[in-house]
Amino acid sequence: MAGLVQNIDLALPDLPILRYWRNRGLKAFEAQGVPTAKTEAWRYTKPRDLNSDDFILSVTLPIITKSEQTQKIPFACYPIIFENGILYSKISEMPSGLCIMPLIDALFMDIETQEQMGIHLDVENYPFAALNTYYLNQGVYIYVDSNVELERPIVLINHSSVGPENLFFNIHNLIVLKKGAKAEFVEYYNYSGAVKSRYFANIVNEIFIEKDAELNHYKVQNEAFKANHVALNMVSVKEGGNYNGFCLQKGANIGRNETKVLLKEKNASARVDAAYIMNGWATLDTTTDIEHLAEETCSEQLVKGVIGGDARGVFQGKIHIAPKAVKTSGKQLHKALLLSDGAEIDVKPELEIFADDVKCSHGAASGELDEEQLFYMQSRGIDREEARQLLIDAYLDEVISRLQNDEISEWIRSLIKENQSIIG
Repeated sequence: MAGLVQNIDLALPDLPILRYWRNRGLKAFEAQGVPTAKTEAWRYTKPRDLNSDDFILSVTLPIITKSEQTQKIPFACYPIIFENGILYSKISEMPSGLCIMPLIDALFMDIETQEQMGIHLDVENYPFAALNTYYLNQGVYIYVDSNVELERPIVLINHSSVGPENLFFNIHNLIVLKKGAKAEFVEYYNYSGAVKSRYFANIVNEIFIEKDAELNHYKVQNEAFKANHVALNMVSVKEGGNYNGFCLQKGANIGRNETKVLLKEKNASARVDAAYIMNGWATLDTTTDIEHLAEETCSEQLVKGVIGGDARGVFQGKIHIAPKAVKTSGKQLHKALLLSDGAEIDVKPELEIFADDVKCSHGAASGELDEEQLFYMQSRGIDREEARQLLIDAYLDEVISRLQNDEISEWIRSLIKENQSIIG
């Protein structure tokens, strides 16, 4: 734990709310420590490399150019660029009704932002969110005003480049959609350099969706082979609001994307989908917790994984129906495709129902590629490896086709096809 808690002068403004959260984050992390095999929420994802004492906090901004990053995004967007977890460039020209600024600046300038910060962030039960809060420095505040519908997605790009080994960085974002607003938010985590680069990315998103607002949230995590990536999304949805989340995980030694959604008022809804692809000895974890706290709320989840080598896929999905959440619907389905004898999948679905007149279901299935389909395709002149890839692409496309934006879904399909050998 000593390698994760470092006394670094971050040159932050003297702000009481900032001191409060940093102190609270440190106390909460020290009380919990790094999860162990006995930590129920981490029982399948053993954080073996997250307890190292040799991590180096990212405080220096490498030299990059904005064009080097934005050329990776093949559609028009509002780009926000980070390098090794440090904000390099934010949007210089924003449409009316959109505000994006460094989170620290927003906390310093705006009382409403201070009041929203950490409302639902239970740092006492999320150790890495507590650590992220202790290092509260890097991140952005995104505000979309009432009834504003953005024409382009907001895209946060974090590029991990060649630099000090064992780099450790924290990004904390606060996203607010006011009444009737509509927006798309994309997170893209990628790397360059040695495929075995070792670093630790620790991400927190606090998301507030007000009445009748809608956020489509897409994420692509493609970190280096030996990297670690831990992320927590805390989402609050009010009456008639809608949250659509999707995460594709491809890289990392340990990759964990955790999403907690609070459906707080009538007719609030959420869709939390994911796909993961891995080989080697990686562990990719998708954890969700959806709380139906009001009547006539609705949630859906579809998660699909493709696992080869000695890798492990983890899905933990919880649906909680509160006593007052009558006429609620909650659906959850996880499917996994195992490509080798050494591949492993661990699934833990949970339903907690404390109300009558609800419709809830969950399911899980795993299997191998259909040999009959492979034989049929080979009999039509398709090479076996190509046939395997076509079946894998079709398998994953069930969840990709649910995305709301065609340009983004095509981009994600192209990323899945990159480095196909990892699942071949």
